[in-house]
Amino acid sequence: MTTTLKPSDSVGAWVTKHPATSRVFEQHNIDYCCGGDRSLEEACSAKQVDAHRVLEELVDMISRSATNGTVEDDFTSKRLADMCDEIEATHHAYLKRELPRLTQLVEKVVRVHGEQYAWLVQLEKSFYQLRDELNPHMSKEEQVLFPAIRTIEQSGVVPSFPFGSVDNPIRMMEHEHDVAGQALRDIREASSDFDLPEGGCNTFRAMLDGLQELESDLHRHIHKENNILFPRASKLAAELSA
Repeated sequence: MTTTLKPSDSVGAWVTKHPATSRVFEQHNIDYCCGGDRSLEEACSAKQVDAHRVLEELVDMISRSATNGTVEDDFTSKRLADMCDEIEATHHAYLKRELPRLTQLVEKVVRVHGEQYAWLVQLEKSFYQLRDELNPHMSKEEQVLFPAIRTIEQSGVVPSFPFGSVDNPIRMMEHEHDVAGQALRDIREASSDFDLPEGGCNTFRAMLDGLQELESDLHRHIHKENNILFPRASKLAAELSA
């Protein structure tokens, strides 16, 4: 399987068309969600990695995905309402389940190991910032933005919303994604890429593994919204308002 995408295309476009490529970007710590509008060349330059090598890895991942019969995420083909439903049923449900568990793990590890590993203080601060951003963020999506998107698609008209254009809450959600993205980067930096200290206990390991999984899920979550759902919803609203 080949691709028509080029190094000048955005990172978000690569993952939108070929979701399996997200694994390559994660290996190089390249942001494809909040930073999804940057070209592949720009993203590689920012991380000081060889764009040609990353391009080869991307093409190889696409080919292996096709050869192995991997069914890529068909998120892009869904109706807007179904996109909202999927995000709530998968990513929001995951966060509501995982954030309380991680809170307990972080608190325990910091309490036991905080004096030995000073970087845990920054990790704890960044995690709390992330958690306290995500909980109200999910509520605003579920109670305000997603119902508005469903209404526009299902009715075929753009009603008068108390918040004005649907672009207003979309911009707010994108800003909050940026804040969450920075908190994720701070957590990764504080933990030296989720590296378990020598002699770290199983609770320490579970915390770092859980935070790394949280980062991966949030990358996919934000990518689906920033690069797929929000642009399509904004475009539909603009077409119906014309």
